[in-house]
Amino acid sequence: MIAQPYIVGIMLFSIINGIFSPLLLLIFVFVQILAPAFFLSDVRILFFLSSLVLSTVTLIAGGIPAALYERWTGASESTSISMFIWLCGVALLTLPAAANFFAFGVR
Repeated sequence: MIAQPYIVGIMLFSIINGIFSPLLLLIFVFVQILAPAFFLSDVRILFFLSSLVLSTVTLIAGGIPAALYERWTGASESTSISMFIWLCGVALLTLPAAANFFAFGVR
């Protein structure tokens, strides 16, 4: 199985959700509270960390249905079906960010 196209799509959707998600400001507040004191001097670093946290959460949460599918079928390694399930899960999580992406990201 060639997993590279699926991985590229999964990462692309995760990055788009991390940058353009409406939850970014909420995550920004949490990162500002939880970040060490030397990060508080630059807002750009806090927004970058917030985007990184949101991308990672999207990546992990989108993989849960695929992991459950693999567990249910007893697969020892990922198949193209489980990778497609992962891609669809991440794409569904990215839907709220799609409006911001098309409004600001594509110019």
